[in-house]
Amino acid sequence: MTRLVILGKQGAGKGTQCVLLAAHYDIPHISTGDMLRAAVAEGTALGLEAKAVMDAGNLVSDELILGIVRDRLSQPDAEKGFLLDGFPRTKTQAEGLLELLSPNSIDLAVDIRVPDDVVTVRMLERGRTDDTPEAIARRLELYRAETAPLLDFFEVKCHFTAVNGLGSESEVQDRIVAEIDGRE
Repeated sequence: MTRLVILGKQGAGKGTQCVLLAAHYDIPHISTGDMLRAAVAEGTALGLEAKAVMDAGNLVSDELILGIVRDRLSQPDAEKGFLLDGFPRTKTQAEGLLELLSPNSIDLAVDIRVPDDVVTVRMLERGRTDDTPEAIARRLELYRAETAPLLDFFEVKCHFTAVNGLGSESEVQDRIVAEIDGRE
């Protein structure tokens, strides 16, 4: 079984690596955005509750997102493992995830590390209208504020590694796979 949490700044290559790793390990790539959209589309009780919260312009509570994660991880395709992308985002969510998985845990939390100047250039090159230098700086600040406590949490509570995110997609994937396979 392979249970992974992938962390990293926007522009670090998380999305690309998640797709590659999910295919490599034949496990579902599960993102919080996908989970929310699926729960809403399926019309589950949690999905309807999330839709009402989002339609009102509010953030989905930790309790609600944990309920949606619980539902998603109970599906048959997640029995042999999963890769979580964008979740958990808070220490409360991380604690809830470990409680949800108990007596098991995650096999590895991976932080893909890329310097701020490199992710800034990557995001600016994407050409998205919301990728202004100011917006990118705010997102990086938010990442440091929200994710730094998660990195410490995972380092203490379960298996954690940081991987150099510079290089080609395959070089970064090889580094991550070596860390995952080295833990088995």
